Formats: sequence, structure tokens, C-alpha cells
Amino acid sequence: MNRSVRSVATALAVGFAVYFAARAVWWIVQPTAPLLMVGAIVLYLSVVIATVLIGVHESVRMPGWWGVVAVVTAAIVPVMVSASLQPAHLTAPFATWYIGGVGMLAAVCIVRRRPVAGWLVLAVLAVESALYLGPFVALELGLVGSAMWTVVAQLLVLFWDRAVHDTAHLADIQRAVSAWHATQLVRQRERRVRVKYALSVAGPVLTRTVASHGHLSDDDRLEARLAEGRLRDELRGASLLNDAVRQAIHDARLRGASVTVFDEGGLDELDEDRRDEIRDELAEVLSRTESERVIIRAARDEHTAVTVVGRSGTGDSSDEDAVGLWREIPRDRRSDRVG
Repeated sequence: MNRSVRSVATALAVGFAVYFAARAVWWIVQPTAPLLMVGAIVLYLSVVIATVLIGVHESVRMPGWWGVVAVVTAAIVPVMVSASLQPAHLTAPFATWYIGGVGMLAAVCIVRRRPVAGWLVLAVLAVESALYLGPFVALELGLVGSAMWTVVAQLLVLFWDRAVHDTAHLADIQRAVSAWHATQLVRQRERRVRVKYALSVAGPVLTRTVASHGHLSDDDRLEARLAEGRLRDELRGASLLNDAVRQAIHDARLRGASVTVFDEGGLDELDEDRRDEIRDELAEVLSRTESERVIIRAARDEHTAVTVVGRSGTGDSSDEDAVGLWREIPRDRRSDRVG
């Protein structure tokens, strides 16, 4: 799209430049210095075409030094044209071609993202045409049109840049919406998996409880307690769990330990590979602990992803001797801190 628009704009600029040059050579009165007139035409054509094409493949914004060349050309061309004609012929149609031509050069500079150079070109044209022709005559012979071209070029550039910015912003919004939609799909799948897991865990226990009218054997009570713990883990700390962690927690509870899981976002913003490493390390820690009470907490911390605390006996939290395990699993891959 950009290339097609650029090609059309380039073709229009070159076409208008050739038009003004052809209008200049179609003189009806012999100039007193024809070579000076021809030199002005050649200089104008060369600078305009170069302004359109220079550095166009690298950037829309033309080099700053070339803007200086454009301003100097805008100052020289009217002088050369006026010097090549008698004062009585300065208002002839072929003699005022430079008003439209230099005005178009100002518009090209603005389109090439050099607005200062473009407005300076127009200012130089206005001053010199007013000096040679008079201000009102210059306005009548095309200076108004050149000013309008410059203004329209400036407005088009502003609107185009705003449109490009809005398009990029809309593309960012679309990507964000797509990412949000994908996240929602993942969460829906996770919820379905958890519901399915809950039914598979609690379903048999509930069925036996209903069938026995609440009269459960010791084994059924143990299984119900384990099922309750598994469901609680899935609700409180699903991101901390994989098959190995679930099995380690199950084994700890089976030997009579109390295991509590709290997920407060400690694994958020970590990549999936690091999460898997943390879960595997957590499973290893749980498989080795012999504490009677185990608390697993994934808090939002700058350095620590998961903290595992193991306590023995029934002492309160102020009893430091009751702490048998203190393990901090870091967010990055540095060595763990053990207490």
C-alpha cells in the first residue's frame, strides 16, 4: 500500500515538474538571455526530481542538507528567469512559470518530511515574486495557488501521519484482544479440566456417602479427607501443581501430615519452563520432608517464587524449635536459600 501511494505521488510530482518546464520553454517572446532561462529550467528540473527521489528507498524524510539546496534553488530560479527577460515581459504566461514550479517544490519538501525547508521555499518565492512583479500581481499570477498547495501538502502529511499512528494503535488493540481471547480460552479449558478432576476425585466418595446414608468406614473417611484436600489444593494453588507435586502431597497426607497450599501469584510472569522446574523442585522437597504440618506458599516476591515451611508437633507459630523445614525456591535459577 505504501509503495503504491509513494509511486503515485512520485509520478504526480515529476509530471507537474515537467509541465512547468514545458510551459517555460514555450516562450512567445525571445528572452534577452535565453541561456539564462534554459539554465533556470534545467536547475529547477534537476532539483525537483532529486528532491522527489533522493533517499526515497531509505526513508520518506529526505536529508536535511538537501533541504538547504531546495531553499537556495528557490532563491536562484526567480532571479535567473527575471534576469533573462525584459521588464515588460515579466508578467507573460511563460515568464511566471517559476511561481507554480517553486510552489510545487515547497509542497514536495513538506511531503518529504522537511516542513521548515518547504515553508522557507514558499517564503523566498513570495518575497522575490513580490519584488519582481509586485505583491498583488504575484498573488494574481499564481502565488495564492502555490500557497494553497503548500498548506494542503502540510495538512495531508499531518492527516497521513495521524492515520498511520491510529492504524498502528488499532493493530496493537487487535493483538491485545486476540491475546485476551486466547487467555480466556486457556482459562476455560483449565476450568473444564478442574471440574473434570473434581468430579473424578469427589464423585466416587460422594456416591458411597449417599449410598451408605453417611455411614462411612475408616478407609472411606480417609479417602474423603484426601479428596477434600485435593479439591482444596486445586482451588487454592492450581498453578503450583503437576502430577509429581500432587503425588507428593497425597503421600504426605496419607502418612498423616497436614498440607496447606496457598497460591498468591508467586509464579506469575514466569515462563512455563521455569514453572515446570519450580514444580519439580517442590515435589522433590515434599517427598523428603517428614514434618507433620507443611505450608506451601507462593507469594508475590521479587526474589522468591515458593516458600515451603514444615513444622513438627502442635506448637504455635512463635515456637521456632517447631520449624523443621524452611525452603525458598527462587524465581530465577540461582541456588535456593535453605533455613
